[in-house]
Parts: sequence; structure tokens; C-alpha cells
Amino acid sequence: MRTIKTLALLAVSLLIADTGIHTHAQSQSAPSIAHGVRNDLPQPYETQRSWGELPQGSKWAAVTAVEPSPDGQFIYVIHRCIDNSCEGRSEAPILKYDYDGNLLNSFGAGLFIFPHGGTVDYEGNLWVTDARSNDSIGHQVFKFSPDGEILMTLGQQARGGSTPGLLFNPTDVVVDPNDGDIFVAESHRGGMNNRIVHYSSTGRFIKQWGSKGSGQGEFSEPHSIAMDSQGRLFVGDRDNNRIQIFSQEGVFIDEWRQFGRPSGIFITADDKIYVADSESGPDTGAGELMGIRKGIRIGSAVDGTVTAFIEDMEPLRDDHSGAEGVGVDANGNVYGAVVRRQMLERHVLR
Repeated sequence: MRTIKTLALLAVSLLIADTGIHTHAQSQSAPSIAHGVRNDLPQPYETQRSWGELPQGSKWAAVTAVEPSPDGQFIYVIHRCIDNSCEGRSEAPILKYDYDGNLLNSFGAGLFIFPHGGTVDYEGNLWVTDARSNDSIGHQVFKFSPDGEILMTLGQQARGGSTPGLLFNPTDVVVDPNDGDIFVAESHRGGMNNRIVHYSSTGRFIKQWGSKGSGQGEFSEPHSIAMDSQGRLFVGDRDNNRIQIFSQEGVFIDEWRQFGRPSGIFITADDKIYVADSESGPDTGAGELMGIRKGIRIGSAVDGTVTAFIEDMEPLRDDHSGAEGVGVDANGNVYGAVVRRQMLERHVLR
């Protein structure tokens, strides 16, 4: 006769088998769900790593952002001149392409130390942030015309701070298509600010919100920012392993953790959300979550469901490796801006 203890163990084993719960050893070897993040989603894309004509004699440096224009004509790729910095370099960090990958223009030389995030606004203008500084340049956001003319700057050159009019190593920017209001996320890698700054379309400071922390409305390296069709702001609160959602007045709405550790966020006009996770998996002391594969997770910005996954080529590598920036063109092709491997990836639906 089986003892009560034996029967209890058998019941637990049957429960695990019936519900699909994995033991710790199984989840370490072949994780499917960790920390609420799924690794076993459909992967309906084919990856290309040869798209985009480069200037003669050059190669990709760390690629940080890919920003397709809303009109479906141009794609802007931002990279860091050589290796991982533009400091003292003469190369142009911004490359403008047509949809066939032909290089049409390049600009921005001498303006950046560490070009980081960007966006293309409803008028077709490109905005790019500089997330480092030296004694001469940095701490700014630039607005360029489609031909590379500087139309506006936010922040003061080489002067970082927290007061109105100053920025400190801004990471990303987004523009409201209705009234042109501007929202900037900052700072990068231990910078003095962990906040969102709101400007009018003319660059007038309106307000700011956020501080260092892990509570609602607090940030630890807000690394990216995007806007959905309702005008809500999605902030990639990277070191806190979450996306926080706000109204444009800074009112907290929700937080999502099912997309992994967000380095980059892109939301299309039909509210499809693409989130690049380049850091999950390792444990470097920055609070990364173990058991999550690196890659780009795709879902709905309306209800937060996650429906597809573009797994990185090094999904479980110890150091950070996947795409940090993500962009989607008018044909639904997904672009990954890869910093450590210094490459541009293009993912095409099969």
C-alpha cells in the first residue's frame, strides 16, 4: 500500500505534467516562459544582414536606431561613426536610404558624441538624441529636415543639467502627430536625470516628470519612448525590466513586463508594438532577468498581448548582444539596430 507521502508526491507530479509547469532544471535548459515573458512564440520572419549600401570605404559601426519615414519613402539609419563613438570623427552618423537600400544622403558629421535614439515626425523631419558629451558637444536633441538641415535643437551644447532648458544625455524622443509636442527621455548609464521632458512644438519647455526609482512613475534608465494612436506614451524603463505607459500629462496608466527588458520600442499607426530586448539573460549586476531570450517581441499596444518573436542570433549570450533599436517600414519589414555586433538586421515576413 502506498503511503500518504507517496500519494502526495504522485499527485504533485501529475499536476505538474497536466498544467505544463516546468521544474527549475527544465526551465534552465529549455525555457519557454520566464518572469511572464514567453520565449516560444511564433517566429514568422526571415533575417537578412546585407541590406543597405554603405559609403565607400566604410563599414557599420554600432547601429543604434532605424527610423522609417511615415510616408513610406525613406529609411534613416543611425550609427556611431566608427566602433562605438563619433567623438572626433568626420564620418556622418546618419544615413538616408530608399526602400531598395540605396544610399541617398548622409549627414550629422561633427554634431554627436554618442548618437542614440530618434524618430521621424509627421512632417518627415528626423530627430536624433546625443546620449554622451564632452567639453564641446553633447546633451542635445537635433531636429533635421529630410535633407539634413538643422531645424531645431533642444538642450544646450555640452552643458548638462536638470533645470528647464537643459538635458543630460537624452536617450530618445517622440513627437505627437496632432500638435507637434515633443517628449524626450533621459538619461543614459547612470546620468543625473531619470525623467521625461515635455516641450511644445516650438521647443518651449512645458513640464517634466519622473525620478530615480522602481515605483510607478519612477525610472531607472528610460532608454526609449514611443507613442500609440491614442497619444499615450510608452517608456522603455530598461533597468526596471518594464514598459511604463503614461498620458501626455505624465499620469501613470499601466506597466507591462511581458515584452522583456526594453531597449527599443516602435509602435505602428495600427498600434502594433515592437520591443527590442538586447540585455535579458545574463546577470551583469544591472538587474537583468535570467531565462529570457534576447530578441524582438511583437504584439498589441492596445491590450499588451504578445504574438510573435524574432529571436536574436545570440539569444543566451552572457553579454548584451541583440538589437537595441527597432524600426518598421511601411511594408512591415522589421529593422534591428545592433550595437555590440555593429550591424543592421532586416527581418522580412516569410
